[in-house]
Amino acid sequence: QVQLAESGGGLVQAGGSLRLSCEASGRTFSSYAMGWLRQAPGKERESVAAISWNGRSTYYADSVKGRFTVSRDNGKNTVYLQMNMLKPEDTAVYYCAQSRGSYLHNGPPEYDYWGQGTQVTVSS
Repeated sequence: QVQLAESGGGLVQAGGSLRLSCEASGRTFSSYAMGWLRQAPGKERESVAAISWNGRSTYYADSVKGRFTVSRDNGKNTVYLQMNMLKPEDTAVYYCAQSRGSYLHNGPPEYDYWGQGTQVTVSS
């Protein structure tokens, strides 16, 4: 059974930084693309960033390009989301997700599994 455990959320002032981590278990981590999604109150869940199995391909939503960086360490079964220059509109619950495939194809992949989420709150 796949389990995804996010950590690193919290409260930060606008302009600050946070680094989210997600440790995966249950199937061969290095075989699957990974991603981060977020859901703000009253809004639908949206894809924020994704990374292919080998880290060579990435995807970012327009709203976070230039501020967020997704990376992975296959030796640690962990994917990261470095978030810089945070804005109040980045406030949301952030979810880690594991794809059913290895690659990205012109956008975020479809996901099989999701974590429980971690809250990120950016104050103005």
